[in-house]
Amino acid sequence: MITSTHPVDERLPTGQLTALGLQHVLVMYAGAVAVPLIVGRALKLSPEEVAFLISADLFCCGLVTLIQSLGATQWFGIRLPVMMGVTFASVAPMVAMANANPGPMGAQLIFGAIIGSGLISILIAPLVSRMLRFFPPVVTGTIIAVIGISLMRIGINWIFGNPVGPTAPSIVSPDHAKWLADVTNATTAPGSALPPVPKDLALLPKAPNPKYADLTGVGIAALVLFSIMMIARFARGFIANISVLLGIVIGGAVAAALGLMNFSKVDKAAWFDVVLPFHFGVPQFDPVLILTMTLVMIVVMIESTGMFLALGEMTDRKVDQPALARGLRTDGLGTLIGGIFNTFPYTSFSQNVGLVAVTGVRSRFVCVAGGIILIVLGLLPKMAALVELLPTVVLGGAGLVMFGMVAATGIRILAGVDFKSNRFNAMIVAISIGIGMVPLIAPNFKQWMPHGIHPLIESGILLSSLCAVALNLFFNGSQDDTSAAVRAAAQAEAH
Repeated sequence: MITSTHPVDERLPTGQLTALGLQHVLVMYAGAVAVPLIVGRALKLSPEEVAFLISADLFCCGLVTLIQSLGATQWFGIRLPVMMGVTFASVAPMVAMANANPGPMGAQLIFGAIIGSGLISILIAPLVSRMLRFFPPVVTGTIIAVIGISLMRIGINWIFGNPVGPTAPSIVSPDHAKWLADVTNATTAPGSALPPVPKDLALLPKAPNPKYADLTGVGIAALVLFSIMMIARFARGFIANISVLLGIVIGGAVAAALGLMNFSKVDKAAWFDVVLPFHFGVPQFDPVLILTMTLVMIVVMIESTGMFLALGEMTDRKVDQPALARGLRTDGLGTLIGGIFNTFPYTSFSQNVGLVAVTGVRSRFVCVAGGIILIVLGLLPKMAALVELLPTVVLGGAGLVMFGMVAATGIRILAGVDFKSNRFNAMIVAISIGIGMVPLIAPNFKQWMPHGIHPLIESGILLSSLCAVALNLFFNGSQDDTSAAVRAAAQAEAH
């Protein structure tokens, strides 16, 4: 009797696994190191401690990826090609905690909240997984499309620069800043008769920032995008599968030739360092902070549900309720491990879902290889520094492809939805996408709302998910057929 191996369980040659795993690592690396950089600086930690947070994050990313992709007992691991990374949904509450309690004490409070929320998430994961029947194709397709559209902002900001901070489009004119400083000094001088400068007076940034949308960086991103398209179009087999990796390598080589990569960080970094638990001391468990982080984890698990459904459709492997429970439970376990090893809450990385769609490689052992590489990078700071050298413009060129593929997956799912005989489905999609765009287009919409609900409404993905589920229940009701949630991909392929 001949038994065929499902593509998800296919074991590729070691060389291919290494290259494809490295491609996944490069895709997620910028996002993986961003959160420890943001939170570490908010905690006002030393550069060495921030570097430790990055190493710890990479180490835990690899460890949790192995658990999710390989599986651990019957309770943990969805056994799909999933790369795990720190969720950006947790950044806002952690920064608020860090600002209120800087230094090691703040780190202890943050990690205590993460450990507590991780334990709670493990317990409630089966309850969240039973919501699968509320995610028919019209809901799933909408959510995944919004995920892809939301991620496009990350790729675009990688190319041009973030809308705030050193890479914002405009800066305060140096002449204007000098004038305000001189006036301030004059009003505070002894015996000055001048009225004081109003408190919190600030100048409007009006001068063009030369660091924003630099044409050299835009050209490199365009080269990466063009390289990926050419390789995908004309190459065959394994070379075509690693088109994103090759595009990133080409962009990195050009950036190095133009002097945009400073290798001094590699020289200064150590060759080997061990990631130890409780580096900042014994965690402190504050009930309010644990509750806040638990709410964030519920958001994360709802978003992860969309990710797992998307992967199930891409890989042609049914994601049933037990499998979904294992995946969501691993989100909680990863968060628990993160708190112990001085890092943050974990979830499946959306950009790597897009990479699965781009390459067509469905083997989960590719992500196992990526997890091993991440563990090595976490233990070898010099190697991590080498990967960190890649300019964001290089990753931005590849991000347009990968994040766009996530949106395309959502569109493909919606192609199998009945819009002709059921006029309500179009209304569900239209309203849900519109609501999901609110935080993307108008991020300050929540400024007059209670701060306690900000973590729940900052994510367009969550708003779109809740809206789509609620509207589907209102218009179409609830069905017990959970297979409808993963039927859309087959319908889309039939067209």
